[in-house]
Amino acid sequence: MHLFLRISTKMMRLRKRTIGLIILIFIVLSASIAYLIEPGTFHSWFNAFYWVMTTMATVGYGDYFAETVVGKLFTMFLYIFGIGLLSLVIGKVIDSIAEVQRRRGAGTLSFRGKDHVILINWSKKAQAAVEEILCYSPKCHIVIIDETGSHPLEHMDQVHFISGDASSDEILLKANIHEARAAIVFGDTRIDEASLIDGKSLLIASSIERIAPQVHTTVEIMQEKNIQNFRHVQVNEFVLSHDAISRLAVRSALQEGNSEVITQLLSRKYGDDIYEIPVNTTWKTYGDAFQSLLLQGATLLADRSDLSINRKLDQAIPKDARLYVVSDEATYRRIKG
Repeated sequence: MHLFLRISTKMMRLRKRTIGLIILIFIVLSASIAYLIEPGTFHSWFNAFYWVMTTMATVGYGDYFAETVVGKLFTMFLYIFGIGLLSLVIGKVIDSIAEVQRRRGAGTLSFRGKDHVILINWSKKAQAAVEEILCYSPKCHIVIIDETGSHPLEHMDQVHFISGDASSDEILLKANIHEARAAIVFGDTRIDEASLIDGKSLLIASSIERIAPQVHTTVEIMQEKNIQNFRHVQVNEFVLSHDAISRLAVRSALQEGNSEVITQLLSRKYGDDIYEIPVNTTWKTYGDAFQSLLLQGATLLADRSDLSINRKLDQAIPKDARLYVVSDEATYRRIKG
């Protein structure tokens, strides 16, 4: 027993691949020995291999069993060492699963997927962004990068967490930035100075642009005067922090009900939404598109950022037009074809 404990202790320290190789060799040798001891019982090496596996797994169907004294002694050997080895493997597998879960919670695992959205700097706004993304695309994978040491949404399988400084190449590569669909940089509100918050966001945006310029990057900016500092890194979109909230509050105060309409357009959770639709080749003017879409239950809203197309209904639709409509999801899918 003391010898068995010493052997088990030493094997627990071995690497998983080494243990796997040892067990494979042990099973193959055991099957060969069993067949050599009682060829008349097993008839083939495969049957001996099958018997070794069922014995080690403590299944023991009884269709094959040792009949000689030597065979029975070898069976006892399998009971002691074989079952012990199998238990060791099961323990290692459980330990591996626990280790993966621990590393996932600590944010040290790399993300290998693609077409994901990366959220940088965890906050209540980032949490709201997670909910909004999953409303738009329930199967979308999200990667959160933050300098905290624990996963903020560990219960959500679709949300991966990476702990570290998002301006670091190593951390961005762990998030598989090259295969990402988009990246959103939220201001780190744990920093007191607004200018320092924007400085950190600028550093992160610069790193993303240098490593993966093709990724659509949106940055939250605390001070409007700092927008010009982001121009040279070619950030795709800017969101001025608190600006939308302030404007929404004013509209709510001065025009009752106005805020409810805007809220519906801002969030997928409420009412209709804004969708980009393909341009139909039969549409020659904005008026053609407007009337056709209206009959289908959608309202033409804009061409790119131009919201004045309802005053240009007689104008031809340009080749590079990107039309946006307001509708429900079912109507959008029907129009899209």
